[in-house]
Amino acid sequence: MKKYGIYITLPSNSTMRAAHLLGENWDSYHWYHTIEDRDKAFEEMRFHLPYYQNRDNPNLIIKKVEQ
Repeated sequence: MKKYGIYITLPSNSTMRAAHLLGENWDSYHWYHTIEDRDKAFEEMRFHLPYYQNRDNPNLIIKKVEQ
C-alpha cells in the first residue's frame, strides 16, 4: 500500500475552478511507497509541474500528506 502522498488543489480564486474547466471541487492525490520517493516528487512538482509548458505559471497548492 502506498502511504505517502502529495495533495494538489487550486486556490479558491483560480479561474480553472470554472464548471466548464476543472470544476470548483477539483483536487488530486499522487501516492508513493516511501517518504524519499514522495519528497523527491514534491520537489520536482514545486519547480516543474507535469502537463504545463515552461512559460505557463500554474497556480496550484501542493501539500505533503500521509495515510
